[in-house]
Amino acid sequence: MALLEIVTAPDPVLRKKAEKVREYNKELEKLVLDMAETMYAAPGIGLAANQCGVLKQVAVVDISPPDKPKNLLVLINPEIVQRDEQQDQMEEGCLSLPEFRQVVSRPSRIKVCAKNLKGETQEIIAEGLLARAIQHEMDHLNGKLLLDYASSIKREFYLRKRKKLLRKK
Repeated sequence: MALLEIVTAPDPVLRKKAEKVREYNKELEKLVLDMAETMYAAPGIGLAANQCGVLKQVAVVDISPPDKPKNLLVLINPEIVQRDEQQDQMEEGCLSLPEFRQVVSRPSRIKVCAKNLKGETQEIIAEGLLARAIQHEMDHLNGKLLLDYASSIKREFYLRKRKKLLRKK
């Protein structure tokens, strides 16, 4: 396993829609293991492949507290097939948007169909933080960022600040 570089804004790969996975092989397994290791090291509770510069519909999520056993959820080609009407608001952060926080309203409960590493279909009913984390990572897979939930003023201010910081490096 290896730590992957986490791509940060304003890198254009974050705005690209990831492609469906068609082959379930050792390369995919290595990607998932590397993504999990990267997510845990960050530390974060989710990571999408395009956050690592790979345009594949792959995400990993683990909302387990640090003092509890890990419970990695691998989502390949995920699709939300059902959403509750009820929405919850919560502040979110993102590994690709350092120091950016945004309150986002999302369905509090979802049903997701996705493939596992063997290509088998799995159905996940997720609530609360798990539902939120899955939806956040699925946004990434579709080229949508947490920035898109912010006002245009907040978004532009953040991006100018990031670009200035990156120029200094």
